[in-house]
Amino acid sequence: MSTQATEIPIQIRKVIFEKFNDPNTRFTNDEIFEILKNNGLDDSLTIDDMEPYFKRLHDEGLIRPIAQNFTTQWFKIFDVIEKYNCKSCNCEIYLGKLEPRVCPNSTCKAAI
Repeated sequence: MSTQATEIPIQIRKVIFEKFNDPNTRFTNDEIFEILKNNGLDDSLTIDDMEPYFKRLHDEGLIRPIAQNFTTQWFKIFDVIEKYNCKSCNCEIYLGKLEPRVCPNSTCKAAI
């Protein structure tokens, strides 16, 4: 797995924290994808390549799907997201209030 692939879920978490950090706000995978592309995401990636990352965030308890239309998925967060600094890997991380306090960085997984 490339370094960028391991960072994509953390990048998605950051975008959600910065732009959609309200449990009543809905957002789409397309919106997140466009923001990531504008911030330097690999041009070879497509919206279809992002599906496993959004599924992972759902499985981890950060987001919940509320609708889908072809490749566009609408989501809401379960609860407000908080920013932390992982003392183990020194990364900025973003966790929902209901998520376990574990670093989402796949190479770390330290307790927060």
